[in-house]
Amino acid sequence: MRIVLLGAPGAGKGTQCKRIVGKYSLAHMSSGDILRQERANGTDLGKEAQGYMDSGALVPDELIVAMMVKAINEGPSEGFILDGFPRTVNQASELDKSLAANGKKIDVVLNLEVNDQIIAERMGGRRSCPKCGAVYHLTNLKPKVDGVCDEDGETLIQRPDDNLDVVKKRLETYHEQTKPVVGYYKKSGVSVHDIDANHGADAVDVVICGILDKISAS
Repeated sequence: MRIVLLGAPGAGKGTQCKRIVGKYSLAHMSSGDILRQERANGTDLGKEAQGYMDSGALVPDELIVAMMVKAINEGPSEGFILDGFPRTVNQASELDKSLAANGKKIDVVLNLEVNDQIIAERMGGRRSCPKCGAVYHLTNLKPKVDGVCDEDGETLIQRPDDNLDVVKKRLETYHEQTKPVVGYYKKSGVSVHDIDANHGADAVDVVICGILDKISAS
């Protein structure tokens, strides 16, 4: 299966990705992780991206797409789930072209829909491990010891982009740039599932597994 997981920041994409990857043995492909890996490995793509970032410019869609397609082609044959990508209609279109050139296509889009107010509450209470990247929440996903990561004992922090003012700006950007991607996939004929993700992760997981189990069985 080749899955695109969409949703606003704080919609629960990371949590659901982990569950989907664990159950269906898919590769979890995060655009942020892949960008950091390309830079760390000093690849040509990574160096080019670093040049844009050093100058304060956005990394062009074409370069991001090239990185993602490279990761997809090097990934397992079982399939993948894309997390945080595509972020724009142009990225989605370019991804489709690149996949088609290799005889591949996106099989299903899972769109997590959450009320903006709920997202603000979720992200405002989110805490992250600066070492391993594990994410917790002050009320919904507490660590075993308050303020400490379960995995490595690091002190948890609030990321700057989880500040409420920043969250509002990120939501505005999502509605302007990324939400239209859902419409793009619907028009292109891809199977798109709008999922009510205002509820807890377990309830959302049940819905997602119901959808993916049917696809796997077909």
